[in-house]
Amino acid sequence: MVTIRYRDDRCELAPGQSVLDALLERGYDIPHSCRNGTCQTCLMRATEGNPPEESQKDLSPTLRLRSHFLACVCRPDEDLTVSVPAEGESTLTAVVRRLEPLNADILRVELAVDEPFDYRAGQFLNLFMDEMLGRSYSLASVPELDEYLELHVRRLPDGRVSGWIHDELRVGQTLAVRGPGGNCFYVPGQPEQPLLLIGTGSGLAPLYGILRDALRHGHTGPIRLFHGSRSADGLYLTGELRELARTHAQFDYVPCVSGPEVPSQHATGRVHDVALTDTPDLKGWRVYLCGHPDMVQQAQMRAYIAGASLTDIHADAFVSPAPAAS
Repeated sequence: MVTIRYRDDRCELAPGQSVLDALLERGYDIPHSCRNGTCQTCLMRATEGNPPEESQKDLSPTLRLRSHFLACVCRPDEDLTVSVPAEGESTLTAVVRRLEPLNADILRVELAVDEPFDYRAGQFLNLFMDEMLGRSYSLASVPELDEYLELHVRRLPDGRVSGWIHDELRVGQTLAVRGPGGNCFYVPGQPEQPLLLIGTGSGLAPLYGILRDALRHGHTGPIRLFHGSRSADGLYLTGELRELARTHAQFDYVPCVSGPEVPSQHATGRVHDVALTDTPDLKGWRVYLCGHPDMVQQAQMRAYIAGASLTDIHADAFVSPAPAAS
């Protein structure tokens, strides 16, 4: 039986049980959100013992070397002594500088942090409503171009954090953020490589950052951005994206509407269907997929079949928090 030591307590894990579930069952308020290893809200550190590789695979090399792991997917095969990240170790204080509706459901949130925040456009951070409740939001800002961190927060039905951000957050308010995380960002070095960006809803946020970062680096290859929604009202930043397409010959922007009413200058159909029909041969392309998990999963498979290398397909599925384990 594997034993976990946390604070002054010791608990035994049931077969197949994660560290997160064991500690929650014990009554500890461990920060968590997605429960599938995506958001990194449940980041913990092993001060004794070695966490399994599976619980560290999406962390940065620095965090892995310091024995950090994701508690929700950590099912250790040896005893561990664990702790949450020390106060101030990975968490920064941010001040809300701007709140702007981008459409009826998506709010632009600009944050200023109290110390340097080393990130790449397209990564995500964890924003905390309180000490234990946080959610992951992708960064639409580019460090070299933007003064503040920019998030696009979509209101989710019954979403505790997104509802709080939309209804209660105010300019000047302080909150805690942690990060960055994720591997969905532009990598310079192959300026001629074609880029295909496909997103739904607020999945545009990381793509908007990746696009502007690529243009900043002088990317010369074709860049095609497809953004989709059920209705045209679900799209946003269309004016800004059309202007970028007008001023950069290598960039093409295609807004997609899958519902019955499709305005002019919009493609008809699901965004990944439109994108992969318009770009059927992806050999040599770098592909970024962000947004609804079903779209991301289907597009990943189809992009691979269309010739994209697995190492050139970067995905960021926007998963909603899972219910607590029974």
